Amino acid sequence: MPQELHTARGRQGMTLEVEVTAMTFGPYALARASDGRTVMVPNAAPGDRLAVSVTAHRRDYDLARIERILKAGPARREPPCPFLPRCGGCDWQQLDYAAQLRAKSGIIASTLGRSLNIELATDALVVPAPSEFAYRSRIRLKADSEGRLGFFERGSNRLVPIDRCIVAVPEIVLPHEIATAIGNALGEMELVGAEGREVGVAYLRRPLKRAEMERMGAAMDKNPALRGLIVHEPARRYVLGDGEIRLEIEPGLELRADADLFSQVNQEQNRAMVAAVMEMAGAREGVEILDLFCGAGNLSLPAARRGAKVRGIDSDALAVAAAERNARRLGVSTARFIAMDAAQGLQFLARARYRPEVVILDPPRTGAAELMEPLTRLGPRHIIYVSCDITTLARDLHAVVSGRYRVRTVRAFDFFPNTHHVETVVHALLT
Repeated sequence: MPQELHTARGRQGMTLEVEVTAMTFGPYALARASDGRTVMVPNAAPGDRLAVSVTAHRRDYDLARIERILKAGPARREPPCPFLPRCGGCDWQQLDYAAQLRAKSGIIASTLGRSLNIELATDALVVPAPSEFAYRSRIRLKADSEGRLGFFERGSNRLVPIDRCIVAVPEIVLPHEIATAIGNALGEMELVGAEGREVGVAYLRRPLKRAEMERMGAAMDKNPALRGLIVHEPARRYVLGDGEIRLEIEPGLELRADADLFSQVNQEQNRAMVAAVMEMAGAREGVEILDLFCGAGNLSLPAARRGAKVRGIDSDALAVAAAERNARRLGVSTARFIAMDAAQGLQFLARARYRPEVVILDPPRTGAAELMEPLTRLGPRHIIYVSCDITTLARDLHAVVSGRYRVRTVRAFDFFPNTHHVETVVHALLT
């Protein structure tokens, strides 16, 4: 038997005493064992001294779970959520909020510092959330074969049923009766709440039978708090009731869109982020702005409202249609929207000799690596990249700053208290 394999099997199940040194960009804390080996431990906090058992072995580190807390670190607290630590929804709730902000600031500064060759002061790097609970305007729950709702345990498909979520806004109330009525056809249920309205989005494993449809309709009649339900069957989408949500993205600007279209989860922080992006972009009359991954207009419409000439591109035709409806309703005439893949859109605009002064992009968590080269060839003076994933942000911007751009500003907004996620905005300037 190879020695490495023997060692790996030998370590699994071992009990170790470890000291936690830092958080990582993920659910794990970084710890050291007495033999110097790195151990990754969930539900831990910096300064903890723990007895852990090894659950898996990797070449350079072990994964482990906590058996006993020998000494709690100064930042550790009892998680307020009654479903932790089993629930996999919030991975940093064992940290007090000030420690969460320090950890996020340190991760952003070190990750971008290495990739972009910049130095960032961690003081005030992350804008704190006004509230660390009751902030999420959308949550996405798993469902089991009986229609029970909850989150999976971390690293498993075992459901942890819940009856409430303390990070969700008060408008979000779990519609257990509707989920039970749908039964084993239900795969996931997303709940969206804002401005006193709640809308559900049901993602089904299969089409509903007639009896199931009738049960679902009867359950909805008994739940007047749920304004509507958008149903995604494998081959069709339909709306029962009113599926629209309304979001104030800045004072006097209300965005309306169906609940299954993307929207930021933290509305107060989104307003702060929108204001910061508008300032970085210098959004004003006559400025040409290209907004990639524009969605329903979260950044396009505030810029156009200031008089900028905005072109928004998104691959989701429903989102683009919502952006167009919002522009008409708001009387915004300087925004145009295109339903197109972002890479194809850049090629189309380059052939048309379109040269924006500002490009804003807010891609999904996987980033936009394939866009960096054509984007820099377009030559905008300002690139403003909004991201909820610091690793893909650093990867993508490395290509940008290796050329003619330099980082001018980095600002982060804690959209996601009690988790490792954070929204980061980087402003790069053509030199």
